[in-house]
Amino acid sequence: MFDVPPPSSISRRRLIGGSAAAAAAGLFGGALAGSSAAQAAGDGYGLRIVDRNENGGRLQYYRFATDAIEWDPGVNVLLPDGYHTSGKRYPVLYLLHGGNADFRTFHLQDNIVGLTAGREVIVVMPDASTSWYCNPVTSFVGPRNWETFHIAQLLPWVDANFRTFAEYNGRAVAGFSMGGFGALKYAAKYYGHFCSVSSHSGPASLRRDFGLVVHWANATSAALDLGGGTVYGIPLWDEARVTADNPVQRIPSFQNKRIFLAAGTSPDPINWFDTVNETQVLAGQREFRGALARAGIPHEWREVPGGHFFRHDLFVQDLNGMLGRLRRAG
Repeated sequence: MFDVPPPSSISRRRLIGGSAAAAAAGLFGGALAGSSAAQAAGDGYGLRIVDRNENGGRLQYYRFATDAIEWDPGVNVLLPDGYHTSGKRYPVLYLLHGGNADFRTFHLQDNIVGLTAGREVIVVMPDASTSWYCNPVTSFVGPRNWETFHIAQLLPWVDANFRTFAEYNGRAVAGFSMGGFGALKYAAKYYGHFCSVSSHSGPASLRRDFGLVVHWANATSAALDLGGGTVYGIPLWDEARVTADNPVQRIPSFQNKRIFLAAGTSPDPINWFDTVNETQVLAGQREFRGALARAGIPHEWREVPGGHFFRHDLFVQDLNGMLGRLRRAG
């Protein structure tokens, strides 16, 4: 939850892609020689491709100019084995990063290529900065409408440019930390878009403990994304936005979805940052699970030792469940 990006001197408008090939494409301003007209994605839905690497492999990289975001956000699209020759359509997982991350993190740090080997699913990993997957109340650095970018632009762009099932049963959304909150939020607010939702160490309750998560979302977005603006408003919140985004206040919106929740039970007692993170996550997920149970909504959950980090073994368990719920490739 409370993760924040490390400082960097690199302009985020031109961060390189999530592989060695994508890095070369980013540095030299274009696609590498492996791309072909048959594979090339096009502009659309308010997105103009300004950098890409379509190299014929599994990992594809794109960067867009969009009126929704002042700088050019990137996305990695991980295709299943055999995508280029199979002719099949595939379900899609939107995998959302935490605040101490960007669109490359699941590839560079978490071996997403290995974790999904042999699985018939497209994995879309977009930039989100420290946005809390929101259109902010205020921004002093130009547009930062990340929710618009993800839902109104990127999602239909993916369906238009890859062989997907553009339907409820064809999409899942999952994330870690801030991205776990984003997954729960998007699944509830955009009910017909995602049939499966997963939150790995992601907050599920915004108002508990005097709104601690809302305060932190405001503080981190102000410092790291909005130039002093905020996601939910200061000193007074936009109460309607908080309610609309708060998973625990949107319980009926989780009907008929597959739900997976994971949290750690023993954060590092010496590391206050880890302790506050996962203690708040665990309490919020328990509150959310209780509300789901009272509403008779089935859900899976894991409480395991450790603190605030992305657990690869639980992701693999989660992925198995997603693929059981999603429409099968074909």
